Amino acid sequence: MIGKFEANKDLIQELTSSGARRVGNIAGIITGTVAEVTREIGEWITDAIEMNEAAAAARRDSATDSGRDSTERGEETGGPATFETKPTVTPPAADVVDADVVDAEIADPDRPGKHF
Repeated sequence: MIGKFEANKDLIQELTSSGARRVGNIAGIITGTVAEVTREIGEWITDAIEMNEAAAAARRDSATDSGRDSTERGEETGGPATFETKPTVTPPAADVVDADVVDAEIADPDRPGKHF
């Protein structure tokens, strides 16, 4: 038969172990949540950047497709554009990067959380 002191020691030992496990589980939940929130914010900002780049590319394509430039609008000559004037096409801005879009869901299939 165990004494009162040893029984209390075992109780305290179990409570401490259980508490440590619970605190560890809670810390893991918080860490995972912070990581998910950070990832979602990063993807949201990436979406905004991609939309901005797509809008810039659409504006360039629209200007190129319609053949608009400063000569056709008559800004350089002071008068309307004629068939004798040769339009010049302005090259795209150098700060726009033409790159493939990588879907984060496909690039990291082992990512915990939602999968679409």
